[in-house]
Amino acid sequence: MWCKRALAGGKMCYKHQFYGIASHRCVQMTPTLRCNQRCRFCWRSFEHEVPEEEECLPETILAGIHRLQKKALAGYNAVLDNTVTDERWHEALNPKHIAISLSGEPTLYRQLPELIDLFNQNGYTTFLVSNGTNPDMLARCHPYQMYVSLDAPDEETYRSVCCPREDYWEQVKESLTLLNLRRSAVRITLVKGLNDFMPERYAALLQDSGSMFVEVKGYMYLGYSRKRLVRENMPEHEHVRSFAEKIVSACDYRIRDENMLSRVVCLEREI
Repeated sequence: MWCKRALAGGKMCYKHQFYGIASHRCVQMTPTLRCNQRCRFCWRSFEHEVPEEEECLPETILAGIHRLQKKALAGYNAVLDNTVTDERWHEALNPKHIAISLSGEPTLYRQLPELIDLFNQNGYTTFLVSNGTNPDMLARCHPYQMYVSLDAPDEETYRSVCCPREDYWEQVKESLTLLNLRRSAVRITLVKGLNDFMPERYAALLQDSGSMFVEVKGYMYLGYSRKRLVRENMPEHEHVRSFAEKIVSACDYRIRDENMLSRVVCLEREI
């Protein structure tokens, strides 16, 4: 959706507002479809997970980026669609950003550090989004920006909301401490009635992390999550903003920006 809007000269995803990422030049991809959590708020279908028989080589993934990006954009070029500007169409065919976040847990891909290094060497800006269950793998990765999800204030809520195949709570906390990069972020997906409590516990975990940014983002009632949750679990932006304010009151972060359409508030560590 955001890519199509950007191609037509419209608004871009909130990541453009927060971090300057152009939606039409950002490739969303995954090196694996596997995941070791079954988060109740996830829009993806883990109920019908496709078994993987082999892993692609990093070189194979790199070689397919432009071809598959063009296929994904088919039908939106300036010749077929007069709402698309010729400039943005050609920019989209030459992507600059790789978001490793589309589906699955990327740290389960055994060659992830090599893949990220390969992207970096070829001039891409890499964004890695992880559930934090594999800190040893994260420590070996060097993306431009690293995200780690924090979707619970304590272990009991983590087990209830994220439904991990094993108890990874200690690993998630360890991954947070790895975020000592200048470009790092913690993502909190706020689900009304499930994990929108104990802001002081979130604040303590964030305070112990090395993250520069925090995104407090409202759960969206989309995809397969509609089979697990109800629309009432989707918080309004005012609720997300209020919860973010309670977090910053208990740690060394401040509210940096917000996007009401995406129901997300960006926090930045005070230095």
